Amino acid sequence: MKKLFFSLLFLFILSACSQGENIDTIEDQEENEVFSIQDVKIPDVIFISEKRNSIIDEEEIKLSIKTYLDSSEELFNAREPFQDYIDEEEEFTTEELKKLDKISKLTKENDENFSNYILNNTLPEGYEEESKRISGYITAVNETLHEINVMFDDVMSDANEGVIPKVNLKSLISNVGAAIGKEQKKIEEFLDKKSIKTKAFGRDD
Repeated sequence: MKKLFFSLLFLFILSACSQGENIDTIEDQEENEVFSIQDVKIPDVIFISEKRNSIIDEEEIKLSIKTYLDSSEELFNAREPFQDYIDEEEEFTTEELKKLDKISKLTKENDENFSNYILNNTLPEGYEEESKRISGYITAVNETLHEINVMFDDVMSDANEGVIPKVNLKSLISNVGAAIGKEQKKIEEFLDKKSIKTKAFGRDD
């Protein structure tokens, strides 16, 4: 989920511009190959559970965490080419907008489903706190990316009209909350401790 930090960096730079600093170009060095929107495949699996007031055993919660994290990573990767288009102010076709909308809805549904699952069932000892940490972290990242996109649209709209961009980073940063490196480190330590394999965080499944 490195894109989050690139986006935040971009907002910091915009904020500096609004205070009178001149920045001509910004070149992001991406480690991974960037695919076009036409190559994007929407994940067909997200976390789903209708269980309520049930006692969840360790095998099930491990699989649930894996499914949630794997689907979150796949949705994030599917959204990334769209993020590149947004950053470059490219226009979307109707079909591309429909695809982006579906990815956004699946992301929200995935987060809500997992949150409801861990809150409405009894988890094994040692899993409740960390499951909440995982849910809170991933949801914070997704919500922050959404907020960045909204702010980006507003800033670019102002810039196109000749208005100097102004970005209120204080409110944005206060909402990042769990989406910080220390939280991810704790999550990964937990995954290793419980031998939960996932493709999230660039780990090998």
